[in-house]
Amino acid sequence: MHNSNLSDQELIQNYLKGDNASFETLVHRHKRKVYTSIVVMVKDNQLADDIFQDTFIKVIDKLHEKRYKEDGKFLGWVIRIAHNLVIDHFRKEKHFPMVRDTDEYNIFDRLDLLEESAQDAMEVKQSDKQLQDLIEELPYEQKEVLILRHYCQMSFKDIAKSTNVSINTALGRMRYALIHLRKLIEERELNFFD
Repeated sequence: MHNSNLSDQELIQNYLKGDNASFETLVHRHKRKVYTSIVVMVKDNQLADDIFQDTFIKVIDKLHEKRYKEDGKFLGWVIRIAHNLVIDHFRKEKHFPMVRDTDEYNIFDRLDLLEESAQDAMEVKQSDKQLQDLIEELPYEQKEVLILRHYCQMSFKDIAKSTNVSINTALGRMRYALIHLRKLIEERELNFFD
């Protein structure tokens, strides 16, 4: 890519001045993480492709409307747009995706949910849909950190930067997300473990 050494903010400015190649560089730079975050939520590649395209159409619109603030959180902003489009899709459909456990995808392999000793004991006993539903019940900030950390494989430093919080806040949100999930699992007497 011809602008690959420029920051996101520089690429955005160039794009808004008419350099479409700068936007292509932005998409290329972030497409894997954005697409992964969508696939993880919808569990359907064709639907993920559609939402991915809609996400960047919305990004273009918002950039031209000057609705993006230059604060170094472009990736987090794009992922939030994608997340909102996923939620909108499922609200319209009035259902959430069925997640099937396959050799390619196992939600528990992707989520190191319950740390330390519980992590070793983790086995799937119930449908992945139950876990997906539980994750959907998390407060937005906790769900966001969980998705960015485990699905987008971002470091806590990058998560903190993209969500404009301290590293300690990002770590705290992750900790609370795990505690919240454990509590929901216990309350519903779900059996995800041996």
